[in-house]
Amino acid sequence: MRKQTLALLTCAALTFPVTSFAGEVEHYEGKESANLKEAVENFSEYNEKLEKILEGELTPEAMNEIHQLTYTLENALGKINEQFDGLAETLEEIHLASESADTEAVASNGESYLETSRTVIE
Repeated sequence: MRKQTLALLTCAALTFPVTSFAGEVEHYEGKESANLKEAVENFSEYNEKLEKILEGELTPEAMNEIHQLTYTLENALGKINEQFDGLAETLEEIHLASESADTEAVASNGESYLETSRTVIE
């Protein structure tokens, strides 16, 4: 009887998804974002996927789906943050140039700033 119980418990444990064992989590690549436009698109698309999953029951399968899609979200957010760091620097250049009435620097940095910022907000 003991061997049967042990065998049943072992079979039951093997039916759990691999992600339920903290030491054996599978890692994924995630969709890459080559540029800011792609990053914003991926960020939006995968946030919608996350929202839809969160509306349901957080089953082991749902948790695995969330785990997988977070890789793409992390890639997109990384690209957005990288681009926005540069955007903050460009805005500071516009600010400083406007203080010294440097019209050429304001115009060139302004174009660059607007091009990048409009990728996110139109």
